[in-house]
Amino acid sequence: MITAWSFAAFLSIFVLIGLSSVYFNTHSSKDYYLASNTVKPWLVGLSAVATNNSGYMFIGVIGYTYTVGLSAFWVMAGWILGDYIASHFVHRKLRGMTEQTGEVSYLGVLANWNGAILPGYQRLAALICLLLLTAYAAAQLLAGSKALHVLFDWPMWAGAACGAVLVAAYCLAGGIRASIWTDAAQSFVMISAMAILMWVAIANLGGVSSTISALQDIPNYMDWFPEDLAFPGAFGALLFALGWLFAGLSVVGQPHVMVRFMALSNNDDMSRARMWYYLWFVAFYLMATTVGLLSRLYLPEVGSFDAELALPTMAQTLLPPVLVGLILAGIFAATLSTADSLILSASASFTHDLMPNNIERPFLIKAATLGVCILALAWALLSAQSVFAMVVMAWSGLASAFVPMLAVLIFGGRPSQGTAIAMSCVGISTALIWRFLDLHNMVYEGLPGIVAGVLVYWLAKLLTKKATLEPVFNK
Repeated sequence: MITAWSFAAFLSIFVLIGLSSVYFNTHSSKDYYLASNTVKPWLVGLSAVATNNSGYMFIGVIGYTYTVGLSAFWVMAGWILGDYIASHFVHRKLRGMTEQTGEVSYLGVLANWNGAILPGYQRLAALICLLLLTAYAAAQLLAGSKALHVLFDWPMWAGAACGAVLVAAYCLAGGIRASIWTDAAQSFVMISAMAILMWVAIANLGGVSSTISALQDIPNYMDWFPEDLAFPGAFGALLFALGWLFAGLSVVGQPHVMVRFMALSNNDDMSRARMWYYLWFVAFYLMATTVGLLSRLYLPEVGSFDAELALPTMAQTLLPPVLVGLILAGIFAATLSTADSLILSASASFTHDLMPNNIERPFLIKAATLGVCILALAWALLSAQSVFAMVVMAWSGLASAFVPMLAVLIFGGRPSQGTAIAMSCVGISTALIWRFLDLHNMVYEGLPGIVAGVLVYWLAKLLTKKATLEPVFNK
């Protein structure tokens, strides 16, 4: 009972923060989707961390680490390094182009970059975005439902429905401003909850040395690379690590994360926003992966055990009821922090990018948001996939569709509408086929997807150059 009250109290704070944003809503599409470009650097950084990490970190990464062991640290290292490299080229230019184009959506900026007008590409990209962001939001609702299943023994559908109602409530109240405010509050709870659980778990095992010794006693668990690499030796290890580096590069292809940096109040403050983002990101990911390792000591592997329930189960084993409520509020809040961002970005894809005439009426914008929320809930209830698999599939699909286009634009390329469409189609098709053939066990499917999309641009450029030169040679 104490756990339930603690959970409800923390969760209520987040919801009230989100609902309070209604008083700052100006009822325009730019305010709903970009908070009128008034977001401070620290809010941008913390919101991006919460949106990027979310239930994937609490449920997916910890479950994955519980299963594979120390080699999961390559996911963390590659993801953060790839994200950091890409940010140097993308964040500032994307924010500047947002101001220059006057667009309110990520896809709108790509389709109108530097004066280009690519309406066909924008609509195709919107369809891709709508599908994958909805699947991604469904994964977040599913992650939240797993937390409530452990806490209250609720059926899976009840937790997902509860999450969908709360997300809809503050998305409709304040749009992205509500999302950013709650993200920032949730980021403090998320990192505090993870730190408390890690500290208690290590203390109960007798300290750091005893913990490391116990982990090393588990056969093959502390190996630096997984046993089932597609290729033996150093080449297989390099390919494995490189794949996760591309997973980090894929961050710039995620509309729900990048829109945070697009909403920054002043482009000159981008360095401060990135500082907040990476400090929080590194600390949180390091603790999450460590907790995943520790969970194996408290929850010995059992065939029927769902590894993605490791964190909430471990919290109930180790912590007093009040702190269990904090941990589970952190998990549930994390899923909401990403789900609301995904649903708002999917709504922007529909109202601003897909429709021939941009929808500006507040009622219709909010109706679209509610519709996407209902679709995400239905997907969560019908899905049989794990949270980790759903997130990686959506993540790699979005990256393969949009990172090639963004990379070409950032480095001065000007693809035609046909080339842009081909880049996205070939990129996402390559990633999906790669996963369908189970080649993702060899390397993360976003790597071949992104490379294929960029190659399409270079091939089109060569063919165009050849077609231009042929009449000259024929003379």
